[in-house]
Amino acid sequence: MTTPARNLPQLLTDAKRWFDDALLTSMRAAGEQPVTVGQAALFAALDEEGTTVSELARRTGVTRQTAHQAVHALIGMGLLEQVPDPASARSRLIRATAEGARVHRRAQGTLVVIEGVLADRIGADAVSALREALTAPMGEPPLVEAP
Repeated sequence: MTTPARNLPQLLTDAKRWFDDALLTSMRAAGEQPVTVGQAALFAALDEEGTTVSELARRTGVTRQTAHQAVHALIGMGLLEQVPDPASARSRLIRATAEGARVHRRAQGTLVVIEGVLADRIGADAVSALREALTAPMGEPPLVEAP
């Protein structure tokens, strides 16, 4: 029995996992505090001036409770902090601490190096084409008739 070809969403998930594994392993090897993939995704979704937990949950596609747990773990690590939201007395904004901003800059630089490794492995033209294809406007998700 032959294995069915992997569909594009599966291939994109595998590629994301490859980047996540490379980033988190490289950051740990460099002496940074270990974080989970979910915590890293939440951190990457932050606005510089701060973001509410509800908005972080929406951006990362997780429940508010899951985002809240990840935020509090990162606060405990000294990477994030809660501050009052100047637009709403009832809301709090989550933003990076100075240490969190340092780690984020280091992670961004590490991703550039990882992308360079990918270019060495599959070719710079392939990486450029991939970036171009993934940043092209796709429009709204289509409603199609299932076969």
